[in-house]
Formats: sequence, C-alpha cells, structure tokens
Amino acid sequence: MRPYRAFFIGGTPLLINGIPTEAVSARDRGLAYGDGHFTTMLVKQGQVIWWPAHLARLQHACARLGFAELPWDTLATEVAQLAAGQTQAVAKIVLTRGSGGRGYDGAGCNTPTRIVSLAPYPAHYLGWQQNGIAALICQQQLGDAPMLAGLKTLGRLEQVLLKSELAARGGVEGIVLNSRGFLVEGVSANLFWRRGKTVFTPDLSRAGIDGIMRKRVIMMLKQMGIELRVVEAPLESLWQAEEVWLTNTLMGIVPVTSIGDVHYPSPVLIRRLQERLVIEV
Repeated sequence: MRPYRAFFIGGTPLLINGIPTEAVSARDRGLAYGDGHFTTMLVKQGQVIWWPAHLARLQHACARLGFAELPWDTLATEVAQLAAGQTQAVAKIVLTRGSGGRGYDGAGCNTPTRIVSLAPYPAHYLGWQQNGIAALICQQQLGDAPMLAGLKTLGRLEQVLLKSELAARGGVEGIVLNSRGFLVEGVSANLFWRRGKTVFTPDLSRAGIDGIMRKRVIMMLKQMGIELRVVEAPLESLWQAEEVWLTNTLMGIVPVTSIGDVHYPSPVLIRRLQERLVIEV
C-alpha cells in the first residue's frame, strides 16, 4: 500500500477513479445535475471510524438512485490508502452516476465516478463538544422531497443558502424547519431534544439527512433503555425541552446551550452519551 503522501494534489490528498488528479469530465452528471451522493467520515489513528456504516450508506444510495455497480473493494482500498498515517482527519467519498446519457436521462451511464479526498479535522468541534453552542432559528426552510429524503445527495443548495444565512447573522449553527413548520435538523447536523425521560428526534421521511451519528445515538439510547420518539414536531417543542443537541460524524454530540432567549444549562444525558461515544471511537 502506497502512503497517502503520494496522492497529494495541490496540497490535498485526492483520488478520482483511483488516479491522483483534480480533473473531472465536464460531462459528468454530478456536475451537470447533482446526480450523485456523498459521505463524510472521521479518520482516527489511520482508521475510518464506522466504515461499514458509511459503506452501507453509499450502497443504499446507489441502489435508491439506480447507479451501475461500483468496485466496492477498490473504493475501500483507496479510502484506506488516504487514511493511512493520519492521526485525525476528515475523509470524503463522492459518487456520481458518471458521464453520458442525454439531458436528464442517465441511460448508458455504466461507470460511476469515484472521488476520494482527505482534509484536516475541524479542531473547533472539540470546543463545541465541551462548551456547547448557541443555535439560531433559520428563517429559510427546507422543501419536502420524499423521493430523496434521508439521502446525502449532491444537491445541497438549500444548505449552502442556510450557511450563508448563518454567516450573515453571525451564527455557527441553526435549527431548520420544513415548509410545513415542523423541525427537521440543523444546517449540517441532526437534531435531538429531551423532555423528561423521553428523547425526541425529527421524522426525516419528507426532508433531511439520516446521518451516521444519528443512527449511533439512536442505538445508544436503546442500549441505555431510554425512550426515543421520532416525531413531526413544531418549533415550540424545543421551548419545553430540558436538553437539546446536534450530531454529525465529525462534530460528534454537541450540546445546544441556548436558542434565542431559551437556555439549556444542564446537559446531563448529553454527557452520558458523549462518554459512551468516546469508548466507541
């Protein structure tokens, strides 16, 4: 196995279809139509954390979107090559349907494009985990898209605009609702809250991303014997909560200390979940 340093392109480890290059065909459907999906992974001590879950996510999305078969063993080798020697980093896999077809019709696209890259770990997440963050309520809302709900597709323009809104308002993360006024997720994270002995998380059957960390937290809650409800809930549900937190693979479990004038000073369950997570990773 070649060391990851052999694949640095412009300062960033990057492979496209196994080749160290930054060039993608102008006819690639990922560029033309957002016809693809991705996953972002935490690398620690040269290993991709929860690789089987990330692989399952990619395979599920490929099946849902009707992609041609990919060389999964080759992809796993490429990821391992980039991750080797990394103490802590971020690995990302982008898969597109490839080049071909006519207009929206992807018939004849038999060779999906694989893009594997590596980036530094965002160190500020460590502070977020310990100290928590203040979250904003985003003014922009997510549209319902049940055909794609749960998938991490390349069409992220809603999140790009939401991130711009956060920057304009001086926020670091936000709570996002759908067009019907129900809670969905954070801008780049899944959402949980606790009231009494019950934990709640939004129903993602119409919009949102079913994150790897979301699945892990749901599993941990089950192991701890804590009731979880997947719900369609209005914003007011958060005003009645005792704890609120956000999750994704990179940030882990991050306490929300306040939303506007509402404060959440006692992250008791959050700390228990964080302790269990440390053991896992």
